[in-house]
Amino acid sequence: MGIPKQIKPTKLGDYLEVMTKAVFQAGVSWAQIENKWESYGQAFENWDIEKVAAFDEKDIERLMEHPGVMHSKKKISGTIKNARMIVELDKEFKGFENYLRSKPDYEDLRKDLKKRFSFLGEMNAYYFLFRVGEPVPEFEGWVKTIEGEHPRMREMVEAHKKQ
Repeated sequence: MGIPKQIKPTKLGDYLEVMTKAVFQAGVSWAQIENKWESYGQAFENWDIEKVAAFDEKDIERLMEHPGVMHSKKKISGTIKNARMIVELDKEFKGFENYLRSKPDYEDLRKDLKKRFSFLGEMNAYYFLFRVGEPVPEFEGWVKTIEGEHPRMREMVEAHKKQ
């Protein structure tokens, strides 16, 4: 299993996929989610954000039974809410990338992400922004502000530096 790489999003679904991976990996083994990631793509309509944003309670129940997807109603519902928010911000800012660049600095953007999106705390915001190629603080300084050890995040950042 490889280290998550940075991507250059080409569609809104790319943002949703990266954000959803951060959401589902929170609190569990990264490998547990990574090894079944194809099932998540199938369950969430191959990251077609308009379809995911339109999911309703019946879809949530269907996803709770989907093989390979963590059966967390909160995370599934959060993913749908996040899809709707990405679509909304894309319209409001005439591009989701414009929203991500609308704040004066990382800290303001992190706070706004946490307020608007489900399950985007400190770690997930950094992971999401780093993966989609947005500016984030230098890892060595930032990680000192976060409790605990984060070897997987360190690996991801280090792998990018070597490219």
